Amino acid sequence: MGAMSVRNQSSEQSAEAPHRAGFACFVGRPNAGKSTLTNALVGKKVAITSNRPQTTRHTVRGIVHRPDAQLILVDTPGLHKPRTLLGERLNDVVRATWAEVDVIGFCLPANEKLGPGDRFIAKELAGIKRTPKVAVVTKTDLVDSRALAEQLIAIDQLGKELGFEWAEIVPVSAVGDQQVGLLADLLAPMLPESPPLYPEGDLTDEPEQVMVAELIREAALEGVRDELPHSIAVVVEEMLPREDRPAEKPLLDIHANIYIERPSQKGIIIGPKGKRLKDVGIKSRKQIEALLGTPVFLDLHVKVAKDWQRDPKQLRKLGF
Repeated sequence: MGAMSVRNQSSEQSAEAPHRAGFACFVGRPNAGKSTLTNALVGKKVAITSNRPQTTRHTVRGIVHRPDAQLILVDTPGLHKPRTLLGERLNDVVRATWAEVDVIGFCLPANEKLGPGDRFIAKELAGIKRTPKVAVVTKTDLVDSRALAEQLIAIDQLGKELGFEWAEIVPVSAVGDQQVGLLADLLAPMLPESPPLYPEGDLTDEPEQVMVAELIREAALEGVRDELPHSIAVVVEEMLPREDRPAEKPLLDIHANIYIERPSQKGIIIGPKGKRLKDVGIKSRKQIEALLGTPVFLDLHVKVAKDWQRDPKQLRKLGF
């Protein structure tokens, strides 16, 4: 707490310093800790995190509001060796995004040696000349100080080999909330002078309904991924403030459907005596309340949409 109050004083003294605002994106191999870091910086759960790579399906932008700066985090799809036309298209999108942002954070887990995947990304980064590149060493809570020191040296070397200089190399642990504030302090001055680009309350420009659906989907998949890896879609049918509630005691009614492909999957989601579905409701409601900052009444139903993954009409209805 002490450190925080000190920082607040210094930001008041430098009130004449121009406000900055701009865009950053985090890159790195799947599971390098990008979503977790985004959530830690923004301070609320924004990107969908899961133990499976490739679940960030939407362009999520988390917004970090500070007195002196506004940092907008843009999610790019992962860069990988393309095997298909779609892969190449995605890679072009990635490169275009990298060239447009104000700073790129390259996430490298402290507990894994640099591998060919990291090299591949770093090589691509070397080609983006103007944008400052910050190496963010994630998951530092999983290693001792000697292993961390070795990793920092290896990352420094990697930049030298490829002919560029890291603007910063910052070790963080998003889980232990170590150095996350410092990372924001270092990124802010790299942004252009600008008034805030988003209103104060915004954490992301994802429509809230999409984010709510993602939180429910994530809770519903918890523990049954092996049985139902992708055959769950969630549609939020309506979100309405309950009428006749006093202003100081609002309640938001959310009605959502969890769609599965086959009737046999219904039992897996609902669980014995409905216990699983109840747990899904309790877990996702807590997260939705944290996200929206208001008490929520969550009404969940499980429905079968036959083979929705292969049916274009169903896919459109489910928002894909």
